[in-house]
Amino acid sequence: MDKAADVGIRGNQWRRLLRWHRGQKVTDDQQDGVKDDGKHRNIQDKKFHINWTEWLIDPAEQFYYIWLQIMIFPIFYNSVIIILRTCFTSISLSLLPVWLTLDYLSDLMYVVDMTITAHTGYLDQGILVKDPNQLKKHYFHSKRFLRELVSLLPTDLLYIVFGIQTPLIRINRLLRLPRLNEALDRMETRTSYPNTFRISKLMIYIFVLIHWNACLYFALSSYIGFGSDNWVYPNITKTEFASMRRQYFYCFWFSAQIFTTVGDTPLPKREEEYLFMIADLLIAVLVFASIVGNVGNVITSLRDRDNVFFPNHELVKAYLRSHHISKELRQRIDNWYQHLHINKKIMRENEILQQLPLHLRTEIAVSVHLPTLSKVTIFQSCEKSLLEELVLKLTPQVFSPGEYVCRKGDIGHEMYIIKEGKLAVVADDGITEFAVLSEGNFFGEISILNIKGNKSGNRRTANIRSIGHSDLFSLSKEDLTEVLSEFPAAKRHLEEKGRQILTKMGMLVDGWEGEELEAEKVESKIKRLESKLEILQTKLARLMMELESSNRKMQARVEQLEVEVAAIEAHLPEDWEEGERRGEGTGGDVGWEREEAEGEEDESLDPKGRKQEQGEEDGVTKEGDGESTKSTKEDVERMADGDTSGLKDSHDQENKKTDDRKKNRETADDRPGKGDGAEIDLEDRSRRHNGERKSEKEREETDEEKGDETEEQEETMKK
Repeated sequence: MDKAADVGIRGNQWRRLLRWHRGQKVTDDQQDGVKDDGKHRNIQDKKFHINWTEWLIDPAEQFYYIWLQIMIFPIFYNSVIIILRTCFTSISLSLLPVWLTLDYLSDLMYVVDMTITAHTGYLDQGILVKDPNQLKKHYFHSKRFLRELVSLLPTDLLYIVFGIQTPLIRINRLLRLPRLNEALDRMETRTSYPNTFRISKLMIYIFVLIHWNACLYFALSSYIGFGSDNWVYPNITKTEFASMRRQYFYCFWFSAQIFTTVGDTPLPKREEEYLFMIADLLIAVLVFASIVGNVGNVITSLRDRDNVFFPNHELVKAYLRSHHISKELRQRIDNWYQHLHINKKIMRENEILQQLPLHLRTEIAVSVHLPTLSKVTIFQSCEKSLLEELVLKLTPQVFSPGEYVCRKGDIGHEMYIIKEGKLAVVADDGITEFAVLSEGNFFGEISILNIKGNKSGNRRTANIRSIGHSDLFSLSKEDLTEVLSEFPAAKRHLEEKGRQILTKMGMLVDGWEGEELEAEKVESKIKRLESKLEILQTKLARLMMELESSNRKMQARVEQLEVEVAAIEAHLPEDWEEGERRGEGTGGDVGWEREEAEGEEDESLDPKGRKQEQGEEDGVTKEGDGESTKSTKEDVERMADGDTSGLKDSHDQENKKTDDRKKNRETADDRPGKGDGAEIDLEDRSRRHNGERKSEKEREETDEEKGDETEEQEETMKK
């Protein structure tokens, strides 16, 4: 078994950090009270000199939330009292001073609400706008401003025309109902009991609806005549129906009876009564549907909450029944579920907080689990970022009485931290107890570090059994390895602490340092080879890209040359083709003799021009037929034997031909068949064309050879 560390370790750095975190605000306030007493007085003085023109309200602050709650009262007052005073004139006239005072007080709150709204910031692309001019412009150009302005129109001046007993002229005050919805929505998001709040809000809406229907029923009864039939309100001349309370309660009961469709309501007899009942029954259907829907949603949300907080017990029971599990094991499982529900143990924390952002989940986990994790010896003096990553990996587990947490010889895949309960270190017989571990103790921390030279080989060395119901946090080896891969310094630090603990326990094998160094060398070599392989792969990819681009260019060049050759062949005359065919026979030697004569003439005339033409003609003569080489060899032999007479004759003939060619050029007669120049020109073009084709073939062959070489290189690299 891994060593169980004691809770009260002196010099616990994390405990001091937590104490400092808790007392930070108190110390800051004390220091501010001692050092900045004068500044505090200045701040108090400045409170009485607020610049109202630059006053800004953040909609996320507490002040705005409290003000919305205050605004519920005037809006609810107007939505209930205006219709009440309109239909029940006796109530309106008996308490007229009270109603007028409340009316104008609510109007004053409406004005203050408009002022606060004009100074309330809004978000523009996620940034709170604080400029007063922009806030006023945004508010004054909105539909909300028009609606609130109409709700504050001084319609009370119409009392002069219609009389003080007609409060219906204040009906425009109901245009502030969207403000009531905003306040209720804010309260629903902030309350700790949202389901209860939803039911309460629904009941308030139903109450207002029944109240309005009761007032309209009394007004319709007054219009038809009290006591004219059984459906309308009874005659108010009777003492039992004359009081104001009796009038309102009777009408409210009648409306509630209609909307809930409970009880027997009198049958209508007039057309007005029928229309009123039809409207009420339609509204009753909607009310009933809304009640059923909202209650169903609340029940579903409660069930979902239970399923998230606790595992689904019903599915487990069905599985156990279908597989005929023994009664004893089923009883143990039922007791485990019962313990979870009674003590409100949460087993699925990660699923509950999954929708929150990562930084908020981290802060919640730090505030809940960091004190527990900081008690582990090997994690003390580690950096805070490492512990913040580890607290997200802690998994709560609950063990029943007599259940084994781990047994001797098992491979350790996780470590445990005791949050609540007691565990016993027992012998193999399960009776003898060697030690008792309580809240704050931990075990199994060495097995998840995978330290070289551990004699136990990451196996448990003792039996740990739960005495009662025990709550533990587990940290798996995989999670720790994943986190430590990003913190190499912390990994070395934890391994060093683990070696120290194993050395004290005598569980560390001698000579582990050399093996570890060899393992590190092998790992470093593997890393170097991997890096070199990546470099070679990138180079190979670049070469392949260059090869593909060169192939594309070559294909484009070949296509372009084919197009040019086809165009040249299309423009060539038929006589030249026939001459070329004949030249392939006996007339080949004559053409080459002419070319040799032209070369000698160019040498005698201009050495520079000779060099230029020689460079152009070399590409043709080198790739010519075998007949040209034979003719040149015969000329050389003649010159060596002193056969000058033949050369002189050839010179004379060539001079005549050059003179004829010059005459043809001067007369601008370049037609084929007239003079030797045209024939020679066409022959030169054909030879050049043949030479270009051969050069392109040679290039393609070289490219194919290069491609074969690159493929051989790739195969060698793969090997």
